[in-house]
Amino acid sequence: METNLILQNVLTPPVLFFFLGIVAVVVRSDLEIPAPLPKLFSLYLLLAIGFKGGLALEKSGFGGQVFPTLIAAILMSLLIPLVCFVILRLKLDVFNSAAIAAAYGSISAVTFITAESFLESQNIPFDGFMVAALALMESPAIIVGLLLVKLGAPKNRPNIQEMKWRSILHESMLNGSVYLLLGSLVIGFLTAAHNPVGVDKMQPFTGKLFYGAECFFLLDMGIVAAQRLPSLKKAGSFLIIFAVLIPLLNACLGIFVAKALLLGPGNSLLFAILCASASYLAVPAAMRMTVPEAKSSYYISTTLGLTFPFNIVIGIPLYMGLVNKLIPSIG
Repeated sequence: METNLILQNVLTPPVLFFFLGIVAVVVRSDLEIPAPLPKLFSLYLLLAIGFKGGLALEKSGFGGQVFPTLIAAILMSLLIPLVCFVILRLKLDVFNSAAIAAAYGSISAVTFITAESFLESQNIPFDGFMVAALALMESPAIIVGLLLVKLGAPKNRPNIQEMKWRSILHESMLNGSVYLLLGSLVIGFLTAAHNPVGVDKMQPFTGKLFYGAECFFLLDMGIVAAQRLPSLKKAGSFLIIFAVLIPLLNACLGIFVAKALLLGPGNSLLFAILCASASYLAVPAAMRMTVPEAKSSYYISTTLGLTFPFNIVIGIPLYMGLVNKLIPSIG
């Protein structure tokens, strides 16, 4: 266990604010964040990370490891939900297995941002094209999850209309977070290439404000995660164990793929965290609409109440320790 790395990660403002939110719920404080603000801050974080990723991508270019990494990211987002589905089917029905598998095949942008902040605090470099991998990994898992339901569910599902695949594909590939992230990435790339003055003008907004906004957003995430903890009892011990072990398995898979791609330590950690994280926004929204038989208390409480805090507190430094051990010669 990388105790020193875990302590360094825990004693950072974003993670401490996350704990502050948890404690607020535990001690029944009346701390409350108005509903529009977390949404606004989540949009800001996506815009800023996409813009900064575009700047870095323009600097690094498209050669070398960029396209192999992006293709590997898409393949992992197709493979991980299949592996999760096989494991979940040992205890759960098709609907819940597919919904949870889709959530774990997709990604958490906030976990990715926290991992980036961790790398910056450790002075470990990483590349901007990893933001493109983040955007590309959100949608395929949703499609895989819905295909699993389509193939495995009874043909006469009651009160369920035929899936409208055009709407599902549109929602999964052009939902707000993916659209804003990719759009900001392109704008950042074009601005860096043709308008350096524009980069300087954006820096106070996308640079200096970023860390504070991340702290505020994680404060809210701590409150929401703590509110989800009671639901874990309904999920049962199987899902609780799954929510802790599957990020470790997926992170190890990600690190081995990163090693095969010859990624450096920083990019390897980001690739691992993309594989280990789980969606608690886009996938639940899609599953509520198309798979109402699945219990939302299962796939939201496990991803948000357990996997998310596990990853940002213990997972990130633990995966970094594994990266340092398994990829020691690449820097």
